[in-house]
Amino acid sequence: MDAFFDFRLPSPALRNHVRQLQIVGCSFPASMAVLPVKSYWPRAENSLAFYPRDREKIEYGFNGHRLAKPVSTLNGQYSMVTNRHVGRDFMVFQVQFQPGVLHQLTGIPAHELTNTFLDAEDVFGMAVRRVNERLGDTQHYTAMIPIVESFLLHLIQRAKHWSLRPIDRVCRFILVHPERTSLDWLADQACLSQRQFYRQFVEREGVSPKLYARIARFENAMKRRNAHPNLDWLSIALELGYYDYQHLVRDFREFTQLTPNAFAQQEAKAPERLFGATET
Repeated sequence: MDAFFDFRLPSPALRNHVRQLQIVGCSFPASMAVLPVKSYWPRAENSLAFYPRDREKIEYGFNGHRLAKPVSTLNGQYSMVTNRHVGRDFMVFQVQFQPGVLHQLTGIPAHELTNTFLDAEDVFGMAVRRVNERLGDTQHYTAMIPIVESFLLHLIQRAKHWSLRPIDRVCRFILVHPERTSLDWLADQACLSQRQFYRQFVEREGVSPKLYARIARFENAMKRRNAHPNLDWLSIALELGYYDYQHLVRDFREFTQLTPNAFAQQEAKAPERLFGATET
């Protein structure tokens, strides 16, 4: 077995548009009859993902139905767990966009992508097809980084009217401070009425501001537990601004269909765990 897990900042020219590059690869021997499954909890993100090797199949919740992904996908905001069934020689190169950027680059209302994905070639055409072909011909993942970044710069230059708006700054604030979700204050910071703020937020992020904040806080809870497995869930709940433990349980049941401990057991079967790695 072999694996790499590289989560890095993009080049400085892209940081207003891209939060992080997430590059993961895992290969498993033919003797392994059952491959591990990644229970991918909801995160506050919109992304572009490339699969240069074996692609993954996605299962919504735990319904047993697997849907094969194309070689590159545009992924909307998820508010539910998805189980990612990896291939034997698996790799994903994921571009995690800054809030609002995917909407500005594509013009697609983000709510049309909520809990789903599109074939990136249907949106970007031959430009992304050439990227897919070049990535497929590249042996080492570090050589893939300039290929993907050049494509992203092309998209940004093509979107001539892109600008960082007050509402985008508010979205970024929510990512850092998801426990502070006063709609009056957030709308005021975005220089919008509450109704305008809500409508534009859903158009740019795919979900309401409150749900986005809950997802961001839930993501922090999962990463906090992974970084400190000896911490109990009550301590994590209070540390991250939950009213009490039951409010954390409510989010677990809504987002994963499971209790905190039950989902932790499911998440422990993720591919990276076989290699001694965790998401933190």
